[in-house]
Amino acid sequence: MDDKMMLMIPGPTPVPEQVLLAMAKHPMGHRSGEFSQIVAEATENLKWLHQTQNDVLILTASGTGAMEAGIINFLSAGDRVLVGDNGKFGNRWAQVARAYGLAVQAITAEWGKPLDPEAFRTALEADTQKQIKAVIVTHSETSTGVLNDLKTINRHVKAHGEALIIVDAVTSLGACSVPVDEWGLDVVGSGSQKGYMIPPGLSFLSVSPKAWAAYETATLPKYYLDLGPYRKNAAKQTTPFTPPVNLFFALQAALTMMKAEGLEAIFARHDRHKRATRAAVKAMNLPLLGPDDVASPAITAVLPQQVEAEKIRSVMKKQFDIALAGGQEHLKGKIFRIGHLGFVCDRNILAATSSLEATLMQLGYDQFNPGAGVAAASAVLNS
Repeated sequence: MDDKMMLMIPGPTPVPEQVLLAMAKHPMGHRSGEFSQIVAEATENLKWLHQTQNDVLILTASGTGAMEAGIINFLSAGDRVLVGDNGKFGNRWAQVARAYGLAVQAITAEWGKPLDPEAFRTALEADTQKQIKAVIVTHSETSTGVLNDLKTINRHVKAHGEALIIVDAVTSLGACSVPVDEWGLDVVGSGSQKGYMIPPGLSFLSVSPKAWAAYETATLPKYYLDLGPYRKNAAKQTTPFTPPVNLFFALQAALTMMKAEGLEAIFARHDRHKRATRAAVKAMNLPLLGPDDVASPAITAVLPQQVEAEKIRSVMKKQFDIALAGGQEHLKGKIFRIGHLGFVCDRNILAATSSLEATLMQLGYDQFNPGAGVAAASAVLNS
């Protein structure tokens, strides 16, 4: 049956009907007063979501574009940076930094395990000459479903005094609390197709006064991703280049929905869905890639042993119209990932759980009692 696909992946995520309808409006002039009002409202609500009074800039780019902008606007060739690398995206930021001639020191951990804040503390305390200019950290590592301890890592960065902290919050912003001002985060990047509940195409960067001071002396080349013009234009409630107007309509509608739900309710919903999903997977006797205490609220990575991950994904898609994500790099074919991010409700969790049970039985996996997964998920959802 057409149009029944349910996205249970870490992005793009499901889009609410009222957001889709907002996108269906006829475009308006992006230099009009009416569009400026939309920019102003969206910007104010973005500050609410980021829990900040800092600038929050809107770019026409993916989350990768936001992170590249976050790196190149505040650093110069040869600058020394620490990059947390415990998955696909931490590794990507190290590659971006090297591409621009930065001196990268990677703080690594095995995929499926969190970064060790003590490794950051040791490196930062050893830098008595204050040569480290930035620390780049992925908060929620989408490739493995691990949530890194950003709060503690940031505390060590603040003790250093000189370094900026640049955060990939692409799958954590809108799924768990990222209190930009309370923690003093300098640069925080995110993308529209995740917790924001709208299609891909927009990304967001919050920028602190300390980061803007670094911008004044940064010399890496930039043009389209030069944040200076974005800041000047945002002050006038406009954009430096032609924006995807209808995605701004979507952003306005989605942020209105999020404000109506409230921050604490959004975070509690994601936490509940994370716990329900993990309880269901355990009840089906499927191993999880990472431990519970560092589990991301956005994605759960499963490491099946007696049944192939790709066969599970195939049956889920073909028979039940549910899309699950696969593994990346060396985990390709070894894991599957269940997304529970953005516009996801209890019904989605139970539908995915019951379909996964049926899939496992179809594939001959009999290491669980049928119904155990649904029962475990329901117990969490009803608690």
